Amino acid sequence: MFEKLKKKWNVNSLNLLLVLITFALGGSLCGYAGRKILLFTNLEEGITWVIVYILLVTLLWPICVILISIPFGQFKFFKAYVLKIGRKLTGHKIAPVRIAIFASCAGSNAGKIINYFANSTKIKVSLIVCNKAGAGVLTIAENADIPSLLISKESFFLDDHCKTELKARQINFIVLAGFLWKIPEALISAYPKKIINIHPALLPKYG
Repeated sequence: MFEKLKKKWNVNSLNLLLVLITFALGGSLCGYAGRKILLFTNLEEGITWVIVYILLVTLLWPICVILISIPFGQFKFFKAYVLKIGRKLTGHKIAPVRIAIFASCAGSNAGKIINYFANSTKIKVSLIVCNKAGAGVLTIAENADIPSLLISKESFFLDDHCKTELKARQINFIVLAGFLWKIPEALISAYPKKIINIHPALLPKYG
């Protein structure tokens, strides 16, 4: 059970313990605060009292756990947790980060990235960009039902076709996974600090 929680919440053993303590103390605090507030209402214990108490505890719980989380160093976790619950209750969904993978050859690294994020609700591989017709990565994209974009040197270096396509497909992030062309300045400017190269090569021999 604890191992599942660690994996689900992406925390280590110590942080898991602190999170559970925060849950317990936060729940106790909101229960205590709810009773104290009801003392000022002059409500007699009964159905109405129970309903009001439940409503109060529901409203107080986020505030109490956030307050308790601060001294335990878990503010970041509980802030995200409370916001997540709020989005579920309101039906608001956060759009996933849309990744474009650039690759030139077989696409083994691209395939691993696609498989890793296959079931993710936060990150989606939305496009494969390739500069070589018949490259294995295009087959990988087709098998995974991911759109691909085949580019030429002219469209990549001399005009904004590639950048326009990425923006039209709402790409947020670029991963270079064995892409053998140098990235033009215009594309770097369009995606500042949003490009990562997992397959760097020595320059100037391998550009």
